[in-house]
Amino acid sequence: MAFSSGNSGGPMAEINVTPLVDVMLVLLIIFIITAPLMSHKVKIELPEANLVQDPDDKKAPTTPPITISVKENGDLFWGDEPVSKEILESRLSSAAQLQPQPKLNLRGDKTTKMGTIAEVTKIAQNQGMLDIGYVATKEKGQ
Repeated sequence: MAFSSGNSGGPMAEINVTPLVDVMLVLLIIFIITAPLMSHKVKIELPEANLVQDPDDKKAPTTPPITISVKENGDLFWGDEPVSKEILESRLSSAAQLQPQPKLNLRGDKTTKMGTIAEVTKIAQNQGMLDIGYVATKEKGQ
């Protein structure tokens, strides 16, 4: 001890922080290594469908909405009429030119693949449709 005055029997007035620093560095290294591993195992609760109507949507629409239904096997329906993708593109293109533009309600079977829904959404967006909504049923718990 450099500062000792010859009294070796008394209590030490200095705090030894070396063990504290060692423990903190070890903990820091452990957290740095384990943090990326924990991020891949996070369980995510997907949002449920909230079917409450927005106050802005209460005004009467000037044009009726367009309803497109997609079955599990990929069949497309404009209202109740079966259509092909080419006919769907041409109808959506002409509907996108209307002022004001009608809303597009996209309905899919419960077992329809999300890729099929995404493909129909992409077709609608490419034709210029701006207001695309997805139709869902109210959950039993609500």
